[in-house]
Amino acid sequence: MDTVVSGIRSTGNLHLGNYFGAVTNFLKMQNENNCFFFIADYHSLTTHPKPDDLHANIKQVLAEYLACGIDPETATVFIQSDVPEVTELYLLLNMNAYVGELERTTSFKEKIRKQPDNINAGLLTYPVLMAADIIIHRAHKVPVGKDQEQHLEMTRRFARRFNTLYGVDFFPEPDAYNFGKKLLKIPGLDGSGKMGKSEGNGIFLADTAQVIRKKVMKAVTDTGPQKPGEKPSEPVENLFTIMKVVSDPCTVKYFRDKHATCEIRYGDMKKQLAEDIIKFTEPIRERIAEILADKKYLAAVVSQGAEKARQSASRTIREVREIIGYRPF
Repeated sequence: MDTVVSGIRSTGNLHLGNYFGAVTNFLKMQNENNCFFFIADYHSLTTHPKPDDLHANIKQVLAEYLACGIDPETATVFIQSDVPEVTELYLLLNMNAYVGELERTTSFKEKIRKQPDNINAGLLTYPVLMAADIIIHRAHKVPVGKDQEQHLEMTRRFARRFNTLYGVDFFPEPDAYNFGKKLLKIPGLDGSGKMGKSEGNGIFLADTAQVIRKKVMKAVTDTGPQKPGEKPSEPVENLFTIMKVVSDPCTVKYFRDKHATCEIRYGDMKKQLAEDIIKFTEPIRERIAEILADKKYLAAVVSQGAEKARQSASRTIREVREIIGYRPF
């Protein structure tokens, strides 16, 4: 049985991109693997959240994980900061991570462009903390999106470097869970790129029907096809991509045919897409509200998850310290 580790930043609500890019994998994996799913609240500190926001976001994301079907009795569901062993491994890995390789990561370059007034060390060493999250449980597989492939490769590099430096075969070099297949990427509503919170182009699982309709109706399109059989532009293809995962195949075919014959009305397409998204997310949204109202259940899940995660992490740290040379007198 493979060990699988994955997490999501605690910076607010899960969106459709998170759901189809990660959570659907979680649901498939949890009954077939030894799974660790965590809320990455340490990672979120790179943006300096306020204390109340940090706590509320952790609670919200936890409720959304559970509402989507993650089973804390089957998988280990925990909060990153409840496992201090992660930060110890993070420190140890940093000793063998080099500034040059960290500065070359795509994510670091993107972050310093977006927040030039907050270029902190956490942004630079983000891939190292991510690696610690994964290999502390000696994971074999990691469900990653297209944008995280480089970080996974760096995790493999750090694991390999540790093994080589100390002459051991201790850390596995984890692969993508869907290794060998095209990694799923859900586009945003702004006409390009992926769906994300920071981009402001996402549909969140906790969004009300009114909010969803408003967002979808504002989605970027174009002036319409100019000749029969014309390939959809990127913004329109993005809408078709979202429609493909939430709508009936007949609905997708109907609008594809309308586009091919230059008869499509984007307003009609958006209205249909909005209703299909609402139909898909409504049961999840209701379940999120129920879980958020059950404080005892949330506390029990967090406590149980921390205990299970620390058992795994403590074993790894004990062995790592022994390998490095930290031994009792």
